[in-house]
Amino acid sequence: MSPVIVILVVLVGIGLLLALWLMGIYNRLVVARNRFENAFAQIDVQLKRRYDLIPNLVEAVKGYMGHERETLDAVIKARNSAMAAEQKVVAKPGDPAAMREFNQAEAQLGGTLGRLFALSEAYPDLKANQNMLALQEELTSTENKIGFSRQGFNDAATDYNNRREVFPAVMVAGMFGFAEASLLETAPAERAAPKVSFQ
Repeated sequence: MSPVIVILVVLVGIGLLLALWLMGIYNRLVVARNRFENAFAQIDVQLKRRYDLIPNLVEAVKGYMGHERETLDAVIKARNSAMAAEQKVVAKPGDPAAMREFNQAEAQLGGTLGRLFALSEAYPDLKANQNMLALQEELTSTENKIGFSRQGFNDAATDYNNRREVFPAVMVAGMFGFAEASLLETAPAERAAPKVSFQ
């Protein structure tokens, strides 16, 4: 064989190995991105469940807390805002602007629900109402599922971010538009340590 053919075969072999190597990096990034997007889909299921429970909760307390209309309206408004923000994240999970808006909307919803439950403490008949107790139990269960799903999403998004930021994947990620995924943050109220009082 002539030296030119040998050099061409070696160059083609090196080019083929390089192409396979780049395809492997690209495919691992795609798999990691799909994992964190799927993880948000799991959160989405639980959020829809919670959003569906909130109008029932408001209806259950409306008869007891009719003069607390401002709080009830705030809960519904916060729910609608959170649903709209969630739809933006569903369209593009991990998008920093959408995640920021979603985190803010969820924090607002959590705050208004907290106020609603705090106000309901002043109504003994409401606290004993079976519908209210069942809805509170459902909401608590759903919140726990959302917390676990949020953890799964953040784990998957962190894994994706790690994969896209290490060398040499960072070059492939930049070439093919693999953007950084934002994490779901907990609301400041969720971060605060609970206060216990034995009085």
